[in-house]
Amino acid sequence: MSPIYKLQKFLGWRIAPKPHIDLTDEYYSQLKPFRYPFILTVLVMLIGTLGYVIIEKYPLMDAIYQTGITFTTVGFGEQHPLSDMGRIFTVTLIIFGFLAFSISVGIVAEVFQRGYFQEILRERKMLFAIARLKQHFVVCYHNEFTQQVTKELRANHIPFVVVDPREDMEQIAHKYQYPYFVRAEPHTQEAILKSFLSSAKGVIVLASNVADNIAIVASVRLYEEEIERKRKYLIIASANSYEDEQKLLKLGANKVVTATKLMAQRVNAMAVRPDMENLLQEFLYRQDTSLDMEEVKVPKSSWLTLLKIRDAKFKNITDVTIIGIKYKDQKFIPMPQEYITILPESSLLYIGTSEGISRVRKIIRKKEKPQELKYV
Repeated sequence: MSPIYKLQKFLGWRIAPKPHIDLTDEYYSQLKPFRYPFILTVLVMLIGTLGYVIIEKYPLMDAIYQTGITFTTVGFGEQHPLSDMGRIFTVTLIIFGFLAFSISVGIVAEVFQRGYFQEILRERKMLFAIARLKQHFVVCYHNEFTQQVTKELRANHIPFVVVDPREDMEQIAHKYQYPYFVRAEPHTQEAILKSFLSSAKGVIVLASNVADNIAIVASVRLYEEEIERKRKYLIIASANSYEDEQKLLKLGANKVVTATKLMAQRVNAMAVRPDMENLLQEFLYRQDTSLDMEEVKVPKSSWLTLLKIRDAKFKNITDVTIIGIKYKDQKFIPMPQEYITILPESSLLYIGTSEGISRVRKIIRKKEKPQELKYV
């Protein structure tokens, strides 16, 4: 641990995380052409200084000063009267200085005209911004699904990074309001490191080709093992068929969404219970409603573990209602009775206000029963 890091930690200074890939090599490679103007400038200054020292017997500092004002043609005049040989040398120095200046300007202009330097600077700035994200989602590939998914993520204030290898990704990100993006193939090590997957909550895979989805899911799970991550990534993938869905689930995807299956379920709900579908559309699918439904996991260390449903009297203080419980073995009990036991790592399905559910989530994570529930 460096002394600077120890001092920052002692003073309580916040140390900004750095990206896994910061493009330092690429950044300095773009600076290589700038060494030629620097070498030319030093060479002209060296020749001029030696010339004035040898020809005019100038002191060293006077020779350096005379060379500087001659090379830059500022017109301050002579430090001491010059001989004919000194004047010839001065004219020659001005000519060579002008040539060196012209060449230097041409090199600098060419570097900026190519645009690589500015592009690397923008990408480097983006990578440092991504490194500061916590619990974000990495959304793979840009398409119509991505537009809708990212729109909902923005509405719920969930950070995300879009990864796509397209050359015009910067223009796409600006058009569709992607605050963070990475131009790379999502399944590669480069994309994983640039998107700072190590601190992400999960990955949303939306490729139209199932082979790409399979490659991404496999790469994420391998990276998960490589960094020995304690909490598994939440991987949500899309599929075009039931067979593709099963492949992705076997590889490690937590949830797989099939467009045709979702459409069939939605149409069936509309046909069988149109009034209920309208109610869900009105209260649960809209962003501007106060009603929300969420699944809250009960950790092993929670005070609620092994207690009964009746002991979770959240409705009295948070105005939310338990409408279901799902055990670790995926067994689901809708509208559970009061005597049902809450086992470790089971999930409670709540319906209520967003604020109430957020409060319930915090209460469930506590190791001891909160004071406000002891007298309810």
